[in-house]
Amino acid sequence: MSDSRLPLPGMAAIALWMLALAVLGVAGVLTHRYPTPVLALCTVFAAAGLGMIRLRRWGWALTLGAVFCSMCFGCYLLFHLRQPPGAFMAVINLVFFLYLVRSEVIGRLR
Repeated sequence: MSDSRLPLPGMAAIALWMLALAVLGVAGVLTHRYPTPVLALCTVFAAAGLGMIRLRRWGWALTLGAVFCSMCFGCYLLFHLRQPPGAFMAVINLVFFLYLVRSEVIGRLR
């Protein structure tokens, strides 16, 4: 496998972030901290992470949408609910979003 067929380190990190969010969501549902419909979101996060690792364009698109929605949710937490951890969530997801739209990242996708 040539180097051009491997994900960039940032792509791999973002894919692991998506998979971690999916696992945390499932754990939250199992411990009754989150409602059961969160499992649908966890499925999307897991599919996005797996698609990114496999360098699929659909995985990139799902991940791009997921980090954008997570960024918006972080802003909602910060500005509407006055929860400072929302700022951390919004900034991390903004960095991920800006990384995903780089031409080098898009060029690696199949």
